[in-house]
Amino acid sequence: MRDPLVADHWLGNRWTDLDDISAQLPLAVISSEDQKFPDHMGFDFEAIADALEEQRKRPRGASTITQQLAKNLFLWPGRSYVRKGLEAWFTLWMEWLWPKQRIMEVYLNVIEYGPGVYGVTTASERFFHKSPARLTRTEASLLAAVLPNPKRMSASQPSAYVWSRSYEIRQAMRALGGISYLPW
Repeated sequence: MRDPLVADHWLGNRWTDLDDISAQLPLAVISSEDQKFPDHMGFDFEAIADALEEQRKRPRGASTITQQLAKNLFLWPGRSYVRKGLEAWFTLWMEWLWPKQRIMEVYLNVIEYGPGVYGVTTASERFFHKSPARLTRTEASLLAAVLPNPKRMSASQPSAYVWSRSYEIRQAMRALGGISYLPW
């Protein structure tokens, strides 16, 4: 499932097929970022409504994995209505054209896991000195725990907050039913 244009542009030939990534990582990412990923078509309207309601108290995101991928793959940093509209457009197209497995594979290969650390292979090797196929539940949950702010949080030198978040992610992984929850 390697897409040379995407892989070579973003990762300098460091693409990793989903089959070569421990199933613990997609499960950890789903548990942390988007528990409805297997079921929605790119948008979690309940999470969006909750985020809008809570915005007065404590702003938080409600973007699905597919929305995050659209932003990271096709768009520029920053916030604007134009960018959000384009993000929605790309999200719809990805959900229509790609199976969930492909969306997850591309997501894991293009997201940032630390300052200048893009893609699951680079992150696995840099932080844990192993291939993505050998990631444990704990390592996968640490990588997922830093995704909201990979420039300030570290999977290799986790703060108390990252350890706590990692534990919460592992609990959510169990609650979802483990790797049998994955839609592929």
